[in-house]
Amino acid sequence: MTLNKKILTTSIAVATASLVSLSAQANVSDDKVVIGYMDDMNGTYSDLAGPAGLTAIEMAVEDFGGEVNGVPIELISADHRNDPAVGSNLAREWMDQEDVDLITGLNASSVAIAVTKLVEQNNKYAIVTTAAADSITGEHCTPNHAHWVYDTFAVSDAAARAIVEQGGESWFLMSSDYAFGHAMESAVENAVEESGGTIAGKVRHPFPTDDFSSYILQAQASGAQIIGLASAGKDLVNAINTAYQFGVPQSGQTLASLMVFITDMQSIGLEVAQGTQFVTGWYWDMDDKARAWAERFEERVGRMPTMVQAGNYSAITNYLKAVEATDSDDPAAVRAYLMENPIEDFFSRNGRLREDGRMVHDMYLAKVKAPEESEGEWDLFEIVTTIPAEEAFRPLDESQCELVNH
Repeated sequence: MTLNKKILTTSIAVATASLVSLSAQANVSDDKVVIGYMDDMNGTYSDLAGPAGLTAIEMAVEDFGGEVNGVPIELISADHRNDPAVGSNLAREWMDQEDVDLITGLNASSVAIAVTKLVEQNNKYAIVTTAAADSITGEHCTPNHAHWVYDTFAVSDAAARAIVEQGGESWFLMSSDYAFGHAMESAVENAVEESGGTIAGKVRHPFPTDDFSSYILQAQASGAQIIGLASAGKDLVNAINTAYQFGVPQSGQTLASLMVFITDMQSIGLEVAQGTQFVTGWYWDMDDKARAWAERFEERVGRMPTMVQAGNYSAITNYLKAVEATDSDDPAAVRAYLMENPIEDFFSRNGRLREDGRMVHDMYLAKVKAPEESEGEWDLFEIVTTIPAEEAFRPLDESQCELVNH
């Protein structure tokens, strides 16, 4: 299994580096901080994180100076191919042979759940930035990992409730058949029924899949007002395009895309996607701080970042701040620092790390612009309203995490 290994250090030797205290170095294991980025680099989810997500992490390491308290920051990366077995083998290899301290990325919830269990067993730390299932900080929580950007509850609950309130009372749910899709399906079903709506039917499709014809036909035949799409990345793009080919929106049924990334909507196009409402954790054009970072990212990648890619930078920067402040890469010390300090940056507003490992922050109800409203290739969304951090994520009193005191 080939690892793409990059050692990022400052290019200019600093004369005072030798004066860094020996105690600080002694508290950082192996006299280096090793970060492993494991993600879908070529498959269904590669656009929303993938290689550009690695670029965002490289930016964070570079902006930190390539070292922390005098010890170098080392970055390794690999493609887990959305396979829990591959991800688990990579994690074991990294922890046994590469002295990895932090594993991050972890797209595909099945991969994230498998890897975070190993991280706990080996007393390392993980920050999940790309997987979505809220069970990652529910029944699968550990004291050795955090969930940073978004989750299935945050992006589906508020959106489903808003759509029901606007008159979309009958739903058909079409979900990816693995942990992410199951979690999204459950959250939407609960939100719809609590809001007074009904579920007319459900179907699960393999992950990934190229042919959505039979699933769209079932949704169309249900007669439901709303077809909720609990899939992401290329699966979501394929599902929406198939629905338009079959005339689903044209006949009056509404598609509710419950996991939307800017790369998806740019691929589909505003003519098809216009008016779609969804919940997001971040948008590049939401304010000056977001725009400034996004423009730096665009210079390197050639396009605007997704919320996950922005979240990658935020997660790594805050992890490094924790190592710097505590003079340690010990997971317990890092976790304690992150829980005790606000997480406020260009990505996170009103952020904090809860005891279940969930990093809560403001989320946003957004809408896809009509073609005539857009002023450029990446001018795709508008922020409709802010969902406060304490309302955006599953309440702790509903948590199944054993770390939470009910």
